[in-house]
Amino acid sequence: MNIEVMADDESAARRAAAIIAEEAWASTAARGKFILAVSGGHTPWVMLRQLANERLPWRAIRIVQVDERVAPSGHPDRNLTHIRESLLDRAPLQSEQIHAMPVESSELESAAAHYAESLLEIAGAPPVLDLVHLGLGPDGHTASLIPGDPVLETENQDVALTGTYQGRRRMTLTYPILNRARRILWVATGSEKAEMVKRLLEGDPSIPAGLVSRDHATLVADSAAAGRRNRGTTARA
Repeated sequence: MNIEVMADDESAARRAAAIIAEEAWASTAARGKFILAVSGGHTPWVMLRQLANERLPWRAIRIVQVDERVAPSGHPDRNLTHIRESLLDRAPLQSEQIHAMPVESSELESAAAHYAESLLEIAGAPPVLDLVHLGLGPDGHTASLIPGDPVLETENQDVALTGTYQGRRRMTLTYPILNRARRILWVATGSEKAEMVKRLLEGDPSIPAGLVSRDHATLVADSAAAGRRNRGTTARA
């Protein structure tokens, strides 16, 4: 895993956006399209606003969701709400280029299966995403792969539903599809993440984040999340 340490959360967001832009051009040159999976969080919204200002092959880009809370359309808890505000409203993307998780369905299990089917159409069989952006929770969760949730044991589904976490159920990508991705981009900011950043870099399998493939992975962290590592550091763990 490559590690890049930036001065603060804003510079981490800018660096993450630059990495996504680099991958977008490389993927489009190699395969004619770029499939980006996006997680939620404050720093990612800054990252997406920065990305919207980049010169990119926008017509070749498809955005999918890593996870989503079960909540009404437009609700501030929804990652999609912020993806629209941060990226869709600012970049030359069409709404059909963003593939939203169907969490408003009354039949959530069927909706998860339908989203998995849509990924087959977008990213092949089995689906291979070009870049997956992941965050890191203070409890070691990533995506909506929550400590102790049965979803952690999922082996034959690319999309699954969690139990209730912080008041809401979630729809999430699972380890099988995450670990097929061509590249993983972790973004972690804030001192509350420092312990989990250390455990992630050690590949600690006791936290959900530690079970994501370390091959072709980059962690962009601010100096607070990186602990003692000096800002500007580029290293491999």
